[in-house]
Amino acid sequence: MNARLERELPPWVVGLAVVIPTFMEILDTTIANVALRYIAGGLSAPVTDSEWVITSYLAANAVILPMSGWLGTRLGRRRYFLLSIAIFTLASALCGMAPSLEFLIAARVLQGLAGGGLQPCSQAILLDAFPKEQRGGAMTMFGMAALLGPVVGPTFGGWITDNYGWQWIFYVNVPVGVLAFLYCRAVVRDPAYLQEQTRAARAARKPFDIRGLGLLATTMISWEVLLSKGQEWDWLGDPFWRVQTLAGVFAVSLVVLVRRSWRMADPLVNFRTLKDRNFRSCCVILACAYGVLYAGTTSLPAMLQTLFGYDATMSGLVLSPAGLFAIATMLVIGRLLNRGTDARILMIIGILLIGTGNYWMASMNLGISPWQIVWPRVVIIIGLGFLFAPLNVAAFSTISLPMRGAAVGLLALLRNEGGSVGTSVAQTILERREQFHTLRLNENLDGFNPAVTNLLNFAQPYFETRTGDPVMARQMALQLMENMRDRQATALSYFDIFWVASMLAFGLLVLVLLMKRSVSTGGHVAAE
Repeated sequence: MNARLERELPPWVVGLAVVIPTFMEILDTTIANVALRYIAGGLSAPVTDSEWVITSYLAANAVILPMSGWLGTRLGRRRYFLLSIAIFTLASALCGMAPSLEFLIAARVLQGLAGGGLQPCSQAILLDAFPKEQRGGAMTMFGMAALLGPVVGPTFGGWITDNYGWQWIFYVNVPVGVLAFLYCRAVVRDPAYLQEQTRAARAARKPFDIRGLGLLATTMISWEVLLSKGQEWDWLGDPFWRVQTLAGVFAVSLVVLVRRSWRMADPLVNFRTLKDRNFRSCCVILACAYGVLYAGTTSLPAMLQTLFGYDATMSGLVLSPAGLFAIATMLVIGRLLNRGTDARILMIIGILLIGTGNYWMASMNLGISPWQIVWPRVVIIIGLGFLFAPLNVAAFSTISLPMRGAAVGLLALLRNEGGSVGTSVAQTILERREQFHTLRLNENLDGFNPAVTNLLNFAQPYFETRTGDPVMARQMALQLMENMRDRQATALSYFDIFWVASMLAFGLLVLVLLMKRSVSTGGHVAAE
C-alpha cells in the first residue's frame, strides 16, 4: 500500500507538504528578533536577558541539526519528521503562553530541539521524492522556504508585534503546524533503501553515543553563547575571561568531536562527508552566503527604524518586494537546472549579484528615498535565488545514498551557523565602527571649520528666540551638532557592514571555480 501510494503521488505534492514546516521553522530563527524589547517589557525582564530567547533556540537547534541523519535512520525518517512537527507546534504554543522569561527560554529550547529535525528531513525527503533529473526543481522548492524565511521573518514579526502582540509570533505556528502534521502524515513515506537502513540499525542494537552527544552539545552551546554575548563581553578583552573560556571549550570539544567521528564506524555526527570536494566547497559558500543574508536582514530594519524613523510595519513594506523577486527567480532557476545548466555558472551569477547589491547598499546616504533601499535589496535577494538551488544540486551531486542524511544535516547546520555568525559580526562591526567614525568626525568639529561655524551661527539664534536664554540656546545648538555627528557615525557604521558583506561575497568566487561541473539532466545528477 505504501509503495503504491508513493508511486501514485506526484512529487510536488510531497514537496509542498514538507516545505511548509521547513518554512515555519526557518521563519522562527529571525521572527523574534524584532520583538525582543516587547518580550522583555511584557515579561518584566531586562532587554539584555531577552537575547536568550534567540540564543537558546539557536543553540538547541544547532545540537540537533548535525545528528538529524542519525536520528532519522534510527527512528525512521517519516516518524522523526512527524514527531519534530508535533513537538515544534506544541512548543510554539507554550512560548506564546509563557508567564515568565525563564519559561519562555525553556520552551524555546524545546522548540529548537524539535525544529532541528525539520530542515534536513525535508531536504532529504525532497531529494528522494523527485526523480534525479528533476532535483533542480526539488531544490527550488526547498530554496523558497529556506530563503524566504529569513527574508520575511523580521518583517512579519514586526507587523504581528505592532498589531497583535509578541505572543502571536509564536501562536501563528500552531494552526500551520497542525495542518503540516496532517498533510505530511498523509503523503510522506520512507523510501525502500531508508527502511532497510532503519531495520539494520535497529537489529544491530548499538548503544546510544552519550559521549558524542555530550561533545556535540558542549561544542554548539559554547559557540552560540560566544556569538551571542561576545560583543557585550568585549570578546577577547573580557576581563572576567568568559569569552576566552568559551572559545577554549569550543575549540577543544570540536577537535575531540571531529577526531571521534573519523575513528568511529557509525558516529553521531559524520564529518566524512567533507571529504567530497563539491560538498566541502558548498558548505563554506552556503555558510558565508547566509552570513551575508542574516547580516543584512538584521541590520537593515534596525537602520531604517533608528536613522530614518520608520516603524516596524513601514520597514517591512520596504523590504517585502525582495521576497516577490525571490519567488520569481527561484522558479526560473528550477527550469534552468532541469534543462542541464551547469550549477557553477548560476552560482557565479548569484555571487556577483550578491556582492554588487551589498556594494550598492554600502554607497547609500541619509538622504535616500525608500525605493533607493528597495532596489539594491532586490538585487541581493535575486542573487541568493541564483545561488541557493544550484548550490544544493552541486552539494549532493556526488554524495552516496547512505551518506545523504549526514550530509543534509551538516549542510543545514552550517547554513544556520553562517546566519548566527553573520548576525554577530554585523553587530560587532556596527558598535566598533561607530566608535571609530565618531572619533574621526570629531577631528573636524572645531571652530575653524566653516560648516561648524555656520551651523552654530544659525542654530543658536534660532533656539534663543524660543528659550530667551543665550546659555541654554548655546547648549542646544551644541547638542544638535552632537546628534548630527552621532547619526552620521551610525549611518557610516551600517554602510561598513554592507561593504564587508560585499567583499566577502566576491571572495566566494574562488571556491566556485574549484568545484567540479554539476548538472541535473538526462535522468541523472552528475559531477564531472
